[in-house]
Amino acid sequence: MGTQDADQGRPAGPDTGGGDYRAGFACLVGRPNAGKSTLTNALVGQKVAITSSKPQTTRHTIRGVATTPTAQVILVDTPGLHKPRTLLGERLNDLVRETLLEVDVIGFCLPSDQRIGPGDAFIANELTELRSVRRRPVVAIATKADAVDRERLAEHLIAIDQLGSWDAIIPCSAVSGEQVEQVRDLLASFLPRSPQLYPDGVLTDEPEMVMIAELVREAALEGVRDELPHSLAVVVEEMVPREGRPDDRPLLDVRVNVFVERSSQKAIVIGRGGSRLREVGTNARKGIEALLGQKVFLDLHVKVAKDWQRDPKQLQRLGF
Repeated sequence: MGTQDADQGRPAGPDTGGGDYRAGFACLVGRPNAGKSTLTNALVGQKVAITSSKPQTTRHTIRGVATTPTAQVILVDTPGLHKPRTLLGERLNDLVRETLLEVDVIGFCLPSDQRIGPGDAFIANELTELRSVRRRPVVAIATKADAVDRERLAEHLIAIDQLGSWDAIIPCSAVSGEQVEQVRDLLASFLPRSPQLYPDGVLTDEPEMVMIAELVREAALEGVRDELPHSLAVVVEEMVPREGRPDDRPLLDVRVNVFVERSSQKAIVIGRGGSRLREVGTNARKGIEALLGQKVFLDLHVKVAKDWQRDPKQLQRLGF
Protein backbone atom coordinates (compact mmCIF):
# COMPACT_ATOMS: atom_id res chain seq x y z
CA MET A 1 0.00 0.00 0.00
CA GLY A 2 2.75 2.52 0.79
CA THR A 3 4.98 1.66 -2.16
CA GLN A 4 6.78 4.41 -4.05
CA ASP A 5 5.58 5.25 -7.55
CA ALA A 6 8.78 4.97 -9.55
CA ASP A 7 8.03 7.58 -12.19
CA GLN A 8 6.71 10.21 -9.81
CA GLY A 9 8.49 9.52 -6.51
CA ARG A 10 5.06 9.65 -4.85
CA PRO A 11 3.53 7.34 -2.25
CA ALA A 12 1.07 5.10 -4.08
CA GLY A 13 -1.06 4.28 -1.05
CA PRO A 14 -2.69 5.86 2.01
CA ASP A 15 -0.43 7.47 4.55
CA THR A 16 -1.85 7.85 8.02
CA GLY A 17 1.09 9.58 9.66
CA GLY A 18 2.07 13.23 9.79
CA GLY A 19 -1.34 14.65 8.81
CA ASP A 20 0.23 16.77 6.07
CA TYR A 21 -1.95 18.38 3.41
CA ARG A 22 -2.57 16.28 0.28
CA ALA A 23 -3.59 17.49 -3.16
CA GLY A 24 -3.75 15.90 -6.58
CA PHE A 25 -5.83 14.50 -9.40
CA ALA A 26 -8.42 11.73 -9.26
CA CYS A 27 -10.18 10.29 -12.26
CA LEU A 28 -13.52 8.46 -12.29
CA VAL A 29 -13.89 5.81 -14.98
CA GLY A 30 -16.59 3.30 -15.74
CA ARG A 31 -18.78 2.22 -18.58
CA PRO A 32 -21.24 4.81 -19.89
CA ASN A 33 -23.98 5.69 -17.39
CA ALA A 34 -22.12 4.24 -14.38
CA GLY A 35 -22.85 7.35 -12.28
CA LYS A 36 -19.52 9.13 -12.78
CA SER A 37 -20.86 12.64 -13.44
CA THR A 38 -23.44 12.40 -10.63
CA LEU A 39 -20.71 11.31 -8.22
CA THR A 40 -18.42 14.16 -9.39
CA ASN A 41 -21.20 16.65 -8.64
CA ALA A 42 -21.88 15.09 -5.21
CA LEU A 43 -18.17 15.11 -4.27
CA VAL A 44 -17.80 18.76 -5.27
CA GLY A 45 -21.17 19.73 -3.81
CA GLN A 46 -22.34 21.57 -6.91
CA LYS A 47 -23.24 20.79 -10.49
CA VAL A 48 -20.07 20.86 -12.59
CA ALA A 49 -20.59 17.80 -14.82
CA ILE A 50 -23.72 17.21 -16.87
CA THR A 51 -25.77 14.18 -15.89
CA SER A 52 -28.20 12.27 -18.03
CA SER A 53 -29.86 8.89 -18.12
CA LYS A 54 -28.43 8.57 -21.64
CA PRO A 55 -24.95 7.04 -22.00
CA GLN A 56 -22.10 9.00 -23.59
CA THR A 57 -23.14 12.45 -22.38
CA THR A 58 -19.73 13.61 -21.12
CA ARG A 59 -17.43 14.65 -23.98
CA HIS A 60 -15.07 17.13 -22.34
CA THR A 61 -12.74 16.52 -19.41
CA ILE A 62 -14.51 18.41 -16.64
CA ARG A 63 -12.57 19.04 -13.47
CA GLY A 64 -14.44 19.33 -10.21
CA VAL A 65 -12.45 20.57 -7.21
CA ALA A 66 -13.33 19.19 -3.75
CA THR A 67 -11.45 21.09 -1.03
CA THR A 68 -11.36 20.04 2.65
CA PRO A 69 -9.20 21.19 5.60
CA THR A 70 -6.83 18.24 4.99
CA ALA A 71 -6.90 17.63 1.22
CA GLN A 72 -7.87 18.88 -2.22
CA VAL A 73 -9.17 16.31 -4.68
CA ILE A 74 -9.28 17.53 -8.28
CA LEU A 75 -11.71 15.30 -10.15
CA VAL A 76 -11.18 14.68 -13.82
CA ASP A 77 -14.40 13.32 -15.29
CA THR A 78 -13.90 11.42 -18.55
CA PRO A 79 -16.27 10.00 -21.15
CA GLY A 80 -17.21 6.35 -20.54
CA LEU A 81 -14.53 3.89 -21.64
CA HIS A 82 -16.17 1.56 -24.15
CA LYS A 83 -15.56 -0.58 -27.22
CA PRO A 84 -15.51 2.10 -29.93
CA ARG A 85 -17.73 1.88 -33.01
CA THR A 86 -16.92 5.26 -34.58
CA LEU A 87 -13.96 7.62 -34.97
CA LEU A 88 -15.48 9.75 -32.19
CA GLY A 89 -15.61 6.64 -29.98
CA GLU A 90 -11.92 5.93 -30.64
CA ARG A 91 -10.98 9.54 -29.82
CA LEU A 92 -12.97 9.42 -26.59
CA ASN A 93 -11.16 6.22 -25.54
CA ASP A 94 -7.77 7.77 -26.34
CA LEU A 95 -8.74 10.77 -24.21
CA VAL A 96 -9.57 8.46 -21.29
CA ARG A 97 -6.28 6.54 -21.55
CA GLU A 98 -4.23 9.77 -21.71
CA THR A 99 -6.06 11.06 -18.64
CA LEU A 100 -5.54 7.84 -16.67
CA LEU A 101 -1.77 8.01 -17.09
CA GLU A 102 -1.67 11.56 -15.73
CA VAL A 103 -3.74 11.23 -12.54
CA ASP A 104 -2.71 10.18 -9.01
CA VAL A 105 -5.63 7.85 -8.24
CA ILE A 106 -8.40 6.21 -10.30
CA GLY A 107 -11.97 5.59 -9.12
CA PHE A 108 -13.59 2.72 -11.06
CA CYS A 109 -17.38 3.19 -10.89
CA LEU A 110 -19.53 0.04 -11.05
CA PRO A 111 -23.29 0.66 -10.63
CA SER A 112 -24.87 -1.54 -7.94
CA ASP A 113 -28.19 -1.82 -9.76
CA GLN A 114 -26.59 -3.63 -12.73
CA ARG A 115 -24.78 -6.97 -12.89
CA ILE A 116 -21.11 -6.80 -13.80
CA GLY A 117 -20.93 -7.33 -17.55
CA PRO A 118 -18.54 -7.42 -20.51
CA GLY A 119 -18.22 -3.59 -20.45
CA ASP A 120 -16.90 -3.69 -16.87
CA ALA A 121 -14.53 -6.56 -17.70
CA PHE A 122 -13.23 -4.56 -20.69
CA ILE A 123 -12.42 -1.58 -18.41
CA ALA A 124 -10.93 -3.83 -15.70
CA ASN A 125 -8.55 -5.27 -18.32
CA GLU A 126 -7.65 -1.78 -19.57
CA LEU A 127 -6.86 -0.71 -15.99
CA THR A 128 -4.70 -3.80 -15.40
CA GLU A 129 -2.81 -3.03 -18.62
CA LEU A 130 -2.36 0.63 -17.66
CA ARG A 131 -1.06 -0.33 -14.23
CA SER A 132 1.60 -2.51 -15.84
CA VAL A 133 2.81 0.64 -17.67
CA ARG A 134 2.55 2.97 -14.69
CA ARG A 135 1.55 2.02 -11.18
CA ARG A 136 -1.67 3.83 -10.23
CA PRO A 137 -3.88 3.11 -7.22
CA VAL A 138 -7.41 2.09 -8.23
CA VAL A 139 -10.39 2.39 -5.88
CA ALA A 140 -13.43 0.37 -6.98
CA ILE A 141 -16.60 2.34 -6.19
CA ALA A 142 -19.98 0.58 -6.06
CA THR A 143 -22.19 3.51 -7.18
CA LYS A 144 -26.01 3.75 -6.90
CA ALA A 145 -25.93 1.74 -3.63
CA ASP A 146 -29.30 3.28 -2.68
CA ALA A 147 -30.95 1.47 -5.62
CA VAL A 148 -30.51 -2.06 -4.18
CA ASP A 149 -31.05 -3.94 -0.90
CA ARG A 150 -28.22 -4.98 1.41
CA GLU A 151 -28.09 -8.55 0.10
CA ARG A 152 -27.77 -7.44 -3.54
CA LEU A 153 -25.12 -4.86 -2.54
CA ALA A 154 -23.09 -7.55 -0.74
CA GLU A 155 -23.25 -9.76 -3.88
CA HIS A 156 -22.13 -6.80 -6.00
CA LEU A 157 -19.15 -6.04 -3.72
CA ILE A 158 -18.02 -9.70 -3.92
CA ALA A 159 -18.32 -9.60 -7.75
CA ILE A 160 -16.22 -6.39 -7.82
CA ASP A 161 -13.57 -8.04 -5.65
CA GLN A 162 -13.40 -10.99 -8.07
CA LEU A 163 -13.15 -8.72 -11.13
CA GLY A 164 -9.60 -7.51 -10.43
CA SER A 165 -7.00 -6.38 -7.94
CA TRP A 166 -8.11 -3.09 -6.32
CA ASP A 167 -6.43 -0.93 -3.68
CA ALA A 168 -9.82 -0.45 -1.98
CA ILE A 169 -13.53 -1.14 -2.56
CA ILE A 170 -16.27 1.20 -1.28
CA PRO A 171 -20.04 1.49 -1.86
CA CYS A 172 -21.78 4.89 -2.06
CA SER A 173 -24.86 6.70 -3.30
CA ALA A 174 -24.38 10.10 -4.93
CA VAL A 175 -28.16 10.60 -4.92
CA SER A 176 -28.73 10.04 -1.17
CA GLY A 177 -25.27 11.32 -0.22
CA GLU A 178 -24.48 8.10 1.65
CA GLN A 179 -20.69 7.51 1.96
CA VAL A 180 -19.86 10.33 -0.48
CA GLU A 181 -17.53 12.00 2.04
CA GLN A 182 -15.88 8.64 2.74
CA VAL A 183 -15.23 8.19 -1.01
CA ARG A 184 -13.69 11.67 -1.17
CA ASP A 185 -11.48 10.99 1.88
CA LEU A 186 -10.45 7.57 0.53
CA LEU A 187 -9.43 9.05 -2.84
CA ALA A 188 -7.60 11.85 -0.98
CA SER A 189 -5.59 9.31 1.05
CA PHE A 190 -3.84 8.16 -2.16
CA LEU A 191 -2.81 11.68 -3.21
CA PRO A 192 0.73 13.01 -2.81
CA ARG A 193 1.62 15.47 -0.06
CA SER A 194 1.19 18.89 -1.65
CA PRO A 195 -0.12 22.37 -0.90
CA GLN A 196 -3.53 23.29 -2.36
CA LEU A 197 -3.42 23.50 -6.15
CA TYR A 198 -6.54 25.71 -6.48
CA PRO A 199 -7.70 28.57 -4.22
CA ASP A 200 -10.65 28.00 -1.84
CA GLY A 201 -14.01 28.37 -3.55
CA VAL A 202 -12.86 27.20 -6.99
CA LEU A 203 -15.11 24.32 -8.07
CA THR A 204 -13.97 23.78 -11.65
CA ASP A 205 -11.42 25.11 -14.14
CA GLU A 206 -13.64 24.43 -17.16
CA PRO A 207 -14.00 27.55 -19.33
CA GLU A 208 -17.48 29.06 -19.01
CA MET A 209 -18.23 28.49 -22.70
CA VAL A 210 -17.65 24.76 -22.35
CA MET A 211 -19.89 24.57 -19.28
CA ILE A 212 -22.60 26.55 -21.10
CA ALA A 213 -22.38 24.15 -24.07
CA GLU A 214 -22.73 21.23 -21.64
CA LEU A 215 -25.82 22.77 -19.99
CA VAL A 216 -27.47 23.22 -23.41
CA ARG A 217 -26.51 19.67 -24.37
CA GLU A 218 -28.01 18.28 -21.18
CA ALA A 219 -31.28 20.18 -21.71
CA ALA A 220 -31.45 19.00 -25.34
CA LEU A 221 -30.97 15.35 -24.29
CA GLU A 222 -33.67 15.40 -21.63
CA GLY A 223 -36.49 13.02 -22.54
CA VAL A 224 -35.56 12.29 -26.16
CA ARG A 225 -35.14 9.04 -28.00
CA ASP A 226 -32.08 6.88 -27.53
CA GLU A 227 -30.47 7.47 -30.92
CA LEU A 228 -29.86 11.17 -30.25
CA PRO A 229 -27.04 11.39 -27.61
CA HIS A 230 -24.24 10.25 -29.89
CA SER A 231 -25.41 12.63 -32.62
CA LEU A 232 -25.61 15.83 -30.61
CA ALA A 233 -22.81 18.41 -30.45
CA VAL A 234 -23.14 21.93 -29.03
CA VAL A 235 -20.95 24.92 -29.89
CA VAL A 236 -21.22 28.35 -28.21
CA GLU A 237 -20.73 30.82 -31.08
CA GLU A 238 -20.54 34.02 -29.04
CA MET A 239 -21.23 35.64 -25.67
CA VAL A 240 -21.62 39.43 -25.77
CA PRO A 241 -23.08 41.92 -23.27
CA ARG A 242 -26.25 43.60 -24.64
CA GLU A 243 -25.50 47.25 -25.41
CA GLY A 244 -27.49 50.04 -23.81
CA ARG A 245 -28.50 48.08 -20.69
CA PRO A 246 -28.41 49.82 -17.27
CA ASP A 247 -25.41 48.82 -15.11
CA ASP A 248 -27.63 47.26 -12.46
CA ARG A 249 -29.54 45.13 -15.03
CA PRO A 250 -26.98 43.73 -17.51
CA LEU A 251 -28.02 41.17 -20.12
CA LEU A 252 -25.71 38.71 -21.86
CA ASP A 253 -26.54 37.55 -25.39
CA VAL A 254 -25.45 33.92 -25.80
CA ARG A 255 -25.65 32.43 -29.29
CA VAL A 256 -25.47 28.63 -29.44
CA ASN A 257 -25.55 26.11 -32.29
CA VAL A 258 -26.79 22.57 -31.69
CA PHE A 259 -25.49 20.16 -34.35
CA VAL A 260 -27.20 16.87 -35.28
CA GLU A 261 -26.38 14.40 -38.05
CA ARG A 262 -29.76 14.10 -39.84
CA SER A 263 -32.82 16.21 -40.62
CA SER A 264 -35.02 13.72 -38.75
CA GLN A 265 -32.96 14.39 -35.60
CA LYS A 266 -33.28 18.14 -36.13
CA ALA A 267 -37.07 17.69 -36.11
CA ILE A 268 -36.85 15.80 -32.79
CA VAL A 269 -34.81 18.55 -31.13
CA ILE A 270 -37.05 21.36 -32.42
CA GLY A 271 -40.35 19.58 -31.73
CA ARG A 272 -43.82 20.40 -33.06
CA GLY A 273 -44.01 24.09 -33.83
CA GLY A 274 -40.69 24.67 -32.03
CA SER A 275 -42.21 23.64 -28.69
CA ARG A 276 -39.35 21.33 -27.68
CA LEU A 277 -36.62 23.84 -28.58
CA ARG A 278 -38.36 26.50 -26.46
CA GLU A 279 -38.39 24.07 -23.53
CA VAL A 280 -34.68 23.24 -24.08
CA GLY A 281 -33.91 26.98 -24.15
CA THR A 282 -35.84 27.68 -20.94
CA ASN A 283 -34.18 24.83 -19.02
CA ALA A 284 -30.68 25.61 -20.30
CA ARG A 285 -31.05 29.35 -19.64
CA LYS A 286 -31.89 28.71 -15.95
CA GLY A 287 -28.68 26.70 -15.55
CA ILE A 288 -26.59 29.27 -17.47
CA GLU A 289 -27.96 32.17 -15.40
CA ALA A 290 -27.19 30.26 -12.19
CA LEU A 291 -23.66 29.57 -13.47
CA LEU A 292 -22.91 33.15 -14.56
CA GLY A 293 -24.96 34.95 -11.91
CA GLN A 294 -26.68 37.24 -14.43
CA LYS A 295 -29.60 37.45 -16.86
CA VAL A 296 -29.06 35.77 -20.22
CA PHE A 297 -30.79 35.92 -23.60
CA LEU A 298 -30.18 32.48 -25.14
CA ASP A 299 -30.33 32.30 -28.95
CA LEU A 300 -30.48 28.61 -29.97
CA HIS A 301 -30.10 27.27 -33.52
CA VAL A 302 -30.28 23.62 -34.62
CA LYS A 303 -28.14 22.68 -37.63
CA VAL A 304 -27.44 19.47 -39.54
CA ALA A 305 -23.75 18.45 -39.88
CA LYS A 306 -24.09 15.22 -41.85
CA ASP A 307 -22.31 12.22 -40.25
CA TRP A 308 -20.03 14.52 -38.21
CA GLN A 309 -18.96 11.66 -35.91
CA ARG A 310 -17.13 9.93 -38.77
CA ASP A 311 -15.63 12.99 -40.44
CA PRO A 312 -12.22 14.10 -39.02
CA LYS A 313 -12.64 17.69 -40.34
CA GLN A 314 -16.06 18.11 -38.74
CA LEU A 315 -14.90 16.50 -35.49
CA GLN A 316 -12.14 19.09 -35.31
CA ARG A 317 -14.53 21.95 -36.06
CA LEU A 318 -16.86 20.79 -33.28
CA GLY A 319 -14.02 20.66 -30.77
CA PHE A 320 -13.12 16.94 -30.69
